[in-house]
Amino acid sequence: MSEQELLEEIRKIDTPTITNVVATYPGNELCLSLYNPWTMNWYTDNSLQCWYPELGAIAGYAVTCVYSVPDPNFPARDFTEVLEAMDNGPKPSIFCFEQRFPPELANKVGLAGGNMTSNMMTCGAIGAITNGPSRDIHEIRPMEFQYLTNGITPGHGPQAIQAVQVPVHIAGMDIAPGEIIHMDENGAVKFPAEHLEAVVTNAKALIEKEETTIARVLAVKGQGLEAMRKARAGDDPYIKK
Repeated sequence: MSEQELLEEIRKIDTPTITNVVATYPGNELCLSLYNPWTMNWYTDNSLQCWYPELGAIAGYAVTCVYSVPDPNFPARDFTEVLEAMDNGPKPSIFCFEQRFPPELANKVGLAGGNMTSNMMTCGAIGAITNGPSRDIHEIRPMEFQYLTNGITPGHGPQAIQAVQVPVHIAGMDIAPGEIIHMDENGAVKFPAEHLEAVVTNAKALIEKEETTIARVLAVKGQGLEAMRKARAGDDPYIKK
């Protein structure tokens, strides 16, 4: 399959399943073990909210930037640079913007709204993820553009882009430009784009295996632990054989 076909396929899969094959179960035959699951920052923590769970999973290439308050000693970058990165890079993209505002401002920054979102959509973006709040949830809803943020707030003051297409840290996850971001109502995970085909292949195999195992277990419901052990046939990492 082409990359675009693979991206369509991976959108049919939930984010926890993707984490399972990326790194959650090192040593499992279907786990690629791309990261040490505990010591590397490859998925998001519980600080984010999904605005539109009904949209399901999305996946795309990371376009990154860093926002903060204006710095009189540094000429701010222009948002056009972000749009150019989206327009010139692989599509679809996901906007990954780290917010580095002072603590007294961090929870008051309604940063990305309807205007920014519509501009990004014209350049191939389908979602965004950030460690701070954003706004215009009502205006963005009909656009079918997904957001993962730490909250929602209606306003903001002066702000400035400090860097574009640099590594960022968002809600416990380190993101480099061009990495694949997969996200849904459970949160987000990242992995290098060169592993896209392997992730899709293994995730599909894992889903098939789990569906078969769960069906066997449900067929013996109420029959006790030994019946469950036999039904699982050693497939459950949490149950001793």
